Amino acid sequence: MTESSANKPANGDACHRASGAKKPGRNGYVKSPHLIQQKHCHAKERSHHVITCNGGLYSRPFDESFEETPMLVAVLTYMGYGILTLFGYLRDFLREWKIEKCHIAREREEQRDFVPLYQDFENFYTRNLYMRIRDSWNRPICSVPGARMDLVERLSHDYNWTFQHMGKVIKDVINMGSYNYLGFAENSGACLEAAAEATAEYGVGVSSTRQELGNLDKHEELEKLVARFLGVEATMAFGMGFATNSMNIPALAGKGCLILSDELNHASLVLGARLSGSTIRVFKHNNMQSLEKLLRDAIVHGQPRTHRPWKKILIVVEGIYSMEGSIVRLPEVIALKKKYKAYLYLDEAHSIGALGPHGRGVIDYFGLDPRDVDILMGTFTKSFGAAGGYIGGKKELIDYLRTHSHSAVYATSMSPPVVEQIITSMKCIMGEDGTTVGQERIQRLADNTTYFRRKLREMGFIIYGNNDSPVVPVMLYMPAKIGAFSREMLKRNIGVVVVGFPATPIIESRARFCVSAAHTRDMLDVALSAISEVGDLLQLKYSRHRALLTADWSSDDTSYDGIEN
Repeated sequence: MTESSANKPANGDACHRASGAKKPGRNGYVKSPHLIQQKHCHAKERSHHVITCNGGLYSRPFDESFEETPMLVAVLTYMGYGILTLFGYLRDFLREWKIEKCHIAREREEQRDFVPLYQDFENFYTRNLYMRIRDSWNRPICSVPGARMDLVERLSHDYNWTFQHMGKVIKDVINMGSYNYLGFAENSGACLEAAAEATAEYGVGVSSTRQELGNLDKHEELEKLVARFLGVEATMAFGMGFATNSMNIPALAGKGCLILSDELNHASLVLGARLSGSTIRVFKHNNMQSLEKLLRDAIVHGQPRTHRPWKKILIVVEGIYSMEGSIVRLPEVIALKKKYKAYLYLDEAHSIGALGPHGRGVIDYFGLDPRDVDILMGTFTKSFGAAGGYIGGKKELIDYLRTHSHSAVYATSMSPPVVEQIITSMKCIMGEDGTTVGQERIQRLADNTTYFRRKLREMGFIIYGNNDSPVVPVMLYMPAKIGAFSREMLKRNIGVVVVGFPATPIIESRARFCVSAAHTRDMLDVALSAISEVGDLLQLKYSRHRALLTADWSSDDTSYDGIEN
């Protein structure tokens, strides 16, 4: 999946240890003196990392850190997985001899001679490790997933293979897991009223595709509004965010094309790239040195065997990476894209609405020109509290997708109340509703993110990602602590999301918090108090401000001359 945190780039340059010994990051981007005006950079050292301002490509400080996994913690984590694996084989042996009841999906006895339908060994992790902590996921919610939510209480009598609802509801759980960045997932206010009016006028479903009888005036209004919001010529809206990636990338690339994909890209991007039939090459996460090497090799060597030039080269990245909390180094990506005449596909699923002074995503965050990104993709499922996704760019691109995209030709049109929810929330963000509510939410999200991250770091937790990212991963590491952390937090009325292998590297299990503008400072303080208490209970405060990998844009001991003006 990815490399251990010891090998991750923090902010792209050299990696520095607290002891003062410097070593360049193996997949860290080392700066070019031709681009970075070092005389305009001002470094501010902290106890464990450095904040710098790059006057060449970056117009603002880029503060991102990934602390190394402590050696003892890594050893104990591997031991924990080893013990669980041994017990898993023992339980499989007992199941084979009918000593223990087996719940896994398998063929009937009379089908034993058939080609296996279920890969029994491949499900080893699921049945022996995941099932032990399955109660930490898929918890049913019976309210709006806003800043607070209600959960249905459930109980398992067969070690999490099945659950029974107890008829009770856990009230007012602070929601620290939903992607409700701007707080528009709510059951009151202007968005609700507008969606209700749209339902009364248009109904809930359209029952047709956009190319037949499902093209409403509301759909066209939405697309014009999104284009104005993003600053592009045209956009197209789709009913499902996942399909926006997986069904449109095959329309943009095919055989004879090369896709360069970040190693931590979302599954929808990976699936879309595979369905396209293009050649796929993966570069290290947020690593410009790795990306440029692939670009240079692609230009020099061309296609395998024939060595013909690639029909097109498409770089695929995300704005905010939802597991790491890191932000794409977009200025550097654009510089490389221009240098090698490649195309750029930017997925802003998590960054649109959540980043930038105007909420327009990572492009707004860095103060860049939207025209420098060839394909702008985003979703309405997070910051807008709705559903679906969009593709934005030149008018020729959108016209092409209207006739060639499977999501456009075969998918049912977006539901009218969902469209109205997006329109109303987007106008609120843009200030076109005549209020400053949208701008206030953007600022509150930024303030909450800074406050939440700072407090966690002060408590001694190891957290990943960029200081401006509302996605905050807190490292748990050991497998036994994944379920324990989730259960203990729920006891304190805090709903969290925990993530482990194979969604993360085996020694980098984590709890992923998503900060929202809907969170009040009191809510965050209650959550932080619970996190601190559970952290002490489970001994999760690993950080000693040592061995932190961080960027130092003002360092003079290394240089990288890859990108030129």
